[in-house]
Amino acid sequence: MTDLDRRTMLTTGALALAGAAAHAAPAQPAPKPIFPVPVTTIPIVGESEVFQVRRIYCIGRNYAAHAIERGSDPTREPPFFFQKPTDAIQNVAIGTVADHPYPSLTKNYHHEVELVAALKSGGANIAPENALDHVYGYALGLDMTRRDLQNGMAAEKKPWEIGKSFDHAAVLGPIHPADKTGHFTKGAISLAVNGTVRQSSDLKNMIWSVAEQIAKLSEAFELKAGDIIYSGTPENVGPVVKGDVLLCKLDGLPDMSIRIV
Repeated sequence: MTDLDRRTMLTTGALALAGAAAHAAPAQPAPKPIFPVPVTTIPIVGESEVFQVRRIYCIGRNYAAHAIERGSDPTREPPFFFQKPTDAIQNVAIGTVADHPYPSLTKNYHHEVELVAALKSGGANIAPENALDHVYGYALGLDMTRRDLQNGMAAEKKPWEIGKSFDHAAVLGPIHPADKTGHFTKGAISLAVNGTVRQSSDLKNMIWSVAEQIAKLSEAFELKAGDIIYSGTPENVGPVVKGDVLLCKLDGLPDMSIRIV
């Protein structure tokens, strides 16, 4: 084969490749949503970044006295959990009294003050001794409850999601990084309505600690960054009506306050 023949073959091959590329199907654009869905975030104290929420987990009856007032025996009951939708979060800024709408369908709307843990990482089957390594920070929260709807569904042995999962049902102050506050294993927690204290206890009275809650949850779900956990409420939950002002306190965090409107 002469040099001319080789050059002719190379030129012909290059032209063929160029032609094939020209006739190849155009690259398809990446799929995009038909409409935007807002992402739920929580402010972080001292940071310009925000905490993006993935899931909201809540533990039920995690203080013995509250378990008893709800008709349960805390000495035998294993931990149980439920979820709220992420867009149920109502952020409350420090030093403000946020308007909180009284929800539809209920005539017995209850307050439940709680410590909330926010996760920066997760996994499955997390050991209790390693669980707090996954906590990014903590906040003060309210698990608001349409109690009559919850009780009615429970009496019929039906899921009582309607009593717990609704708009604004997860009231929350900003997140405080754990590297600044430390981890919360004890400390006074309380809630007052119109200046009268209703709920008053200590985090040390939790049946299941935050570390144990993370460990137990991770047996059923693979936890991930962005998950938050409402850690249970003390006894003396009770009703609120329009016009009531709720003041939540927890040692080591700023107060949080809402007005029922």
